[in-house]
Amino acid sequence: MVRISKRPHMRRNRSKTFKSKWMLAILLTVVGISGMFTMRQKNVHTANVVLVSAISATRILSSGKPYLLYGTAWKEGETARLVNEAIKSGFRFIDTACQPKHYNEPGVGEGIVSAMKELGLSRSDLFIQTKFTSLNGQDPNRVPYDKDASVEDQVYQSIEESLKNLRTEYIDSFVLHSPMRNHEETMRVWRVLEEKVDNGVIRQLGISNCYDIHHFEKIHDDARIKPAVLQNRFYSDSGFDVDLRKYCADNAIRYQSFWTLTSSTTRRNLQKLEVKQMAEDKGLTPQTLMYVYMMELGHTPLSGTTNREHMLSDVAVMERIQAGETILSEEELDQMSHLLEIES
Repeated sequence: MVRISKRPHMRRNRSKTFKSKWMLAILLTVVGISGMFTMRQKNVHTANVVLVSAISATRILSSGKPYLLYGTAWKEGETARLVNEAIKSGFRFIDTACQPKHYNEPGVGEGIVSAMKELGLSRSDLFIQTKFTSLNGQDPNRVPYDKDASVEDQVYQSIEESLKNLRTEYIDSFVLHSPMRNHEETMRVWRVLEEKVDNGVIRQLGISNCYDIHHFEKIHDDARIKPAVLQNRFYSDSGFDVDLRKYCADNAIRYQSFWTLTSSTTRRNLQKLEVKQMAEDKGLTPQTLMYVYMMELGHTPLSGTTNREHMLSDVAVMERIQAGETILSEEELDQMSHLLEIES
């Protein structure tokens, strides 16, 4: 089983905001998640919870601990409202794409700005990830760049469109939505992205939908600025990316998973009595247990829920991990891998 070594834990910042349980209770009520922390392990106490929704993405990243991304695909006209709700529920990492076929990127920007205003957040409190999608992945009637331009100009135009849509001056993570038609063209795109990292418009790079480890290794080898992220569908058809996840772990690349809950194999396996019992013992649902499993392997799952209650539950799980709780033992991680049919 692929497992990333845990990084040193961040020391809790005993700021004035958290001087008393009374103040913590008020803050929990304000952000709308009071009572969401069901700590089933006796050695974990509410007073020790590090409140993710009250700290910035920068601080979460510096802790070295796992977190969740909020995914915004297929939300169409509800995008702005759902992104706003996700941020107010405690999500600080937002994933989108400049691909009108599946994403409403302007709606993401609207939701971000409104939530920031309501909560008094600064831009650095959030982590925004978007993508360049090639012509093959675009709706031909809604291409967000000049489809007759060179691939380099298409990338430049897509970046500018994303900056405008997201109402930001920089992008924390910019992902190539999938490899291009050949390696040469992929690297032409990558050189433009590297230039944008050099001038500060983009903070890090990544690639998505890359399931061939040799292709991914070639991109990594030829890149001047190495990919920091690999985002793939997490499903049995790819063998759950066992080799790719190990390569990511060995090369300080964060593995992001989408379809984490929705592949047919995973949906079936999450209904097993053993999984349900383990979830109940941990104060979780089978779905949040799956997120715990991924995070404690060192990965970053995407949650695209449109349900407010589920948003709060997802954030509560992330907060338990940020607070330093080890929810699954090594033996339980192995047991989950077996139950999920994920074998190394």
